[in-house]
Amino acid sequence: MRRHLSAFAASAAVSACLALLLAPGATAADTTTAAATAENPYERGPAPTTASIEAPRGPYAVSQTSVSSLLVTGFGGGTIYYPTSTSDGTFGAVAISPGFTATQSSIAWLGPRLASQGFVVFTIDTNSTLDQPDSRGRQLLAALDYLTQRSSVRGRVDASRLGVMGHSMGGGGSLEAAKSRPSLKAAVPLTGWNTDKTWPEITTPTLVIGADGDTVAPVATHSEPFYESLPSSLDKAYLELNGATHFTPNTSDTTIAKYSLSWLKRFIDDDTRYEQFLCPLPRPSLTIEEYRGSCPLGS
Repeated sequence: MRRHLSAFAASAAVSACLALLLAPGATAADTTTAAATAENPYERGPAPTTASIEAPRGPYAVSQTSVSSLLVTGFGGGTIYYPTSTSDGTFGAVAISPGFTATQSSIAWLGPRLASQGFVVFTIDTNSTLDQPDSRGRQLLAALDYLTQRSSVRGRVDASRLGVMGHSMGGGGSLEAAKSRPSLKAAVPLTGWNTDKTWPEITTPTLVIGADGDTVAPVATHSEPFYESLPSSLDKAYLELNGATHFTPNTSDTTIAKYSLSWLKRFIDDDTRYEQFLCPLPRPSLTIEEYRGSCPLGS
């Protein structure tokens, strides 16, 4: 499904474009930049390359701030990672949940990695390390509400461009969150676990990431049926990691990062510059066991 820009955003972008084009001394480069801005005002950062999406850090300097569980309701606090730049306007945001018995430290590597590419990222702790997926889903949404309404960086976040990720129980929770809040722009469950195997209600573009060696949430009974049950009309993809386990998402992983980033950029930022890494479908490799998906995206 094509995610259209709001009429207001498009109008504002076109106005900015015209203002630049009419400015004295405007050059061809200005014209190109203005046209790109008018087409998509949400693009952040330079044009991507394979090297840039695989890099441990992107073009933005990043700061972080801790959020105490004592100051929030609905989830257990966490850490917000955000680009320090204020010259590019607001950024899309992603909340990420850990898995069963785990804390935010288990998914902390994703915070600066994604934030440095132009997102505000909230890695959260949950109310209990034993929370089930439906609770994790509610907590992801509570974290996004805090991030956009009360956090110290709320002015840096575009509340209309939000996504969710999660590992294991948190991955199952990201599906629950997408089901509950269709306005989410992207969901990325990482070796997700959930007793609910079917998700025909989801309308949020979803990248399901499984692992070929997962014995906790085997792909045959979790990630694959999750993916297959998503509507055929939905922008969706299934990435099965090669030589990986259930806990591979708990440490820095280039394959997880590059495809998660490309998915978030494509659907939270509507940045079609990243579609080249998702379509045509990536082929099996040393790190990819299998990749399925809908191409072209956004059609």
